[in-house]
Amino acid sequence: MEDSLEKNWSVKEVLELFGLPFSDLIYRAQCVHRAHFDPNMIQLSTLISIKTGGCPEDCGYCSQSARHPTAVENRPMLSKEEVVAAAKLAMENGATRFCMGAAWRGPKQRDLDAVSDMVRAVKALGLETCATLGLLKEGQAEQLKEAGLDYYNHNIDTSASHYDEIISTRDYGDRLDTLEKVRHAGMHVCCGAIVGMGESREERAELISELANQSPQPESVPINHLVQIEGTPLYGAERLDPLEFVRTIAAARITMPKSFVRLSAGRNEMSESTQALCFLAGANAIFYGEKLLTTGNLEVGRDRALLDKLGMHAMP
Repeated sequence: MEDSLEKNWSVKEVLELFGLPFSDLIYRAQCVHRAHFDPNMIQLSTLISIKTGGCPEDCGYCSQSARHPTAVENRPMLSKEEVVAAAKLAMENGATRFCMGAAWRGPKQRDLDAVSDMVRAVKALGLETCATLGLLKEGQAEQLKEAGLDYYNHNIDTSASHYDEIISTRDYGDRLDTLEKVRHAGMHVCCGAIVGMGESREERAELISELANQSPQPESVPINHLVQIEGTPLYGAERLDPLEFVRTIAAARITMPKSFVRLSAGRNEMSESTQALCFLAGANAIFYGEKLLTTGNLEVGRDRALLDKLGMHAMP
């Protein structure tokens, strides 16, 4: 099978990747990675929750859903000044992209006006900007683009066949519709998923196929490992084997050669060895900082120490 952006990846072909001997899979992923990226470079992004809790959706993994009895409280949106202060700190710590997330089904116009002001202010610092605000209505993607937003994040979360097991308050097609609005507005797409939500290997292969067959492919692909949060329906789910997670990263790299593949949620629970294998498998971006929306993340100093240990460097 050729490794090409033009290739349409069937589920069967991706499943064959998952089934390769581990060393063969990693070697193939490394070859693809080295053909398109500096293999020792990591892109650093920082994610902040600008509006936490109270979301009306019922996503089974999410602590911010108003439907789940978790410890996360519904809090008002941060001020522009608070967001800019966080962005400056992220920049000082070496991040090149600043991502703003809000727990909404989708933004109301007054919310979008406030976020647009935040985007302009963060962009003025010299950072790349990213936002994840839920479903977008007509014209909203264009407003964000005009404000200077570089990336819009909207994950498909899981495969189409497993989707109804995780979420009932929005359709899979709703997600694809928002992604189309983002592309039409001329912004980059950040689109990935969460693994370890009870899906089978075949469903993970389906997920990778669906991501890889988007046209164009997402410029950024965050791969999250489920963080189990008490009070959510997925709390207590069987944990995904770390090597299966590495295989997922490798399959993403092979099928999406020019995308940034990002280690996202769940990294706090990974050993240094697992993270190193993920980098070897083609992951070349991380969320960097102490918190990802409402879950913990590795501290900046620990990240720097690990990158130094591996002889890796941050993207300038």
